Parts: sequence; structure tokens; C-alpha cells
Amino acid sequence: MDFKSIIRDISDFPQKGIVFRDITPLLAHPHGLTAIIQGFQTQLAELQIGEVDAVIGIESRGFILGAALAMSLGSSFVPVRKPKKLPSAVYRVEYSLEYGTDTLEMHQDAIAKGERVIIIDDVIATGGTAAAAAQLVQQAGGELLGYGFLIELDFLNGRKALPEVPIFSLVNY
Repeated sequence: MDFKSIIRDISDFPQKGIVFRDITPLLAHPHGLTAIIQGFQTQLAELQIGEVDAVIGIESRGFILGAALAMSLGSSFVPVRKPKKLPSAVYRVEYSLEYGTDTLEMHQDAIAKGERVIIIDDVIATGGTAAAAAQLVQQAGGELLGYGFLIELDFLNGRKALPEVPIFSLVNY
């Protein structure tokens, strides 16, 4: 499936000068989500990272992709959310992104020490959000196996902000 032909560009969102890569048309396609998950599975198999105990999905589109991948792998799914959305004790990380700062949280009991984890999100831009998610994994004592993204904005060099683990993306701009 040609993902780029289905992903929609939205100019000046969420602020002027940003081109937002909208994956909702791809998710609306009858075979879109299946093709994405199959792409992720292929990349994981090529990386030969072994068994994945937990898949982290970053709010909000990472929830869709991460939960579907976790189900296909037989792994647990861990949501990483914006502040004050999780009801139990959380780990918390504040981070920078291309248009400001933000905060992510994860339940403290979501990942057991030593669990093997991958982080999934729809887009990697500057890498701030994905790097913050890795800090949450570290706080919990998990082992970060790698990252998977549907879209990578190469010109922003987000990979440089991430730990040295395998990183893959299905579409590059």
C-alpha cells in the first residue's frame, strides 16, 4: 500500500508554519490499519529483537497503532498520556517539541522491571516526545528494544534525540 498517497497534508496546523501529516484517511481506508501493522511486524522481524513484553503507544494516535500492534504480537499495551489523564501513581517527564513544551505520564505499575518494551507513535519530528517516552521506560526499569513510527520527518533529525536503539519508520518525508 502506498501510504504517502493516502496521508493528507494539513498546512498551518497546529500552528502557522507546521505541515501536519494527517493519518486519519489512512486509518479510514479498509486495509490501512492492517497494512500499517503488517509493516511494523515486518520491520520488527528484520530487526530480530526477539520477544516484546509491552508496546507503548504515545497519546493519541500512538494509542491506535500501539494497541493494534500489541494485540498482533500478544504483548501488553501501555498508554503514555498527557498530564492528569491516568488515575493511579505515575512517572512524569517534561520535554521540548518543535513548537513548545509538553509533559507525558505513564502508570508506575505499567511496566515491570526488566520487561522488554518498544515505543510506537504515528510521527517522529524532533524526537522530543519519543525521547520522553524512553525516559518513562527507564524510570520504570524496563528495557527499551526500539522505536517504530508510521511517519518520519527526516529534515527535523529526530533520531538524534533518541537513545541508541533500533528505529524504524514506514514513511519518510
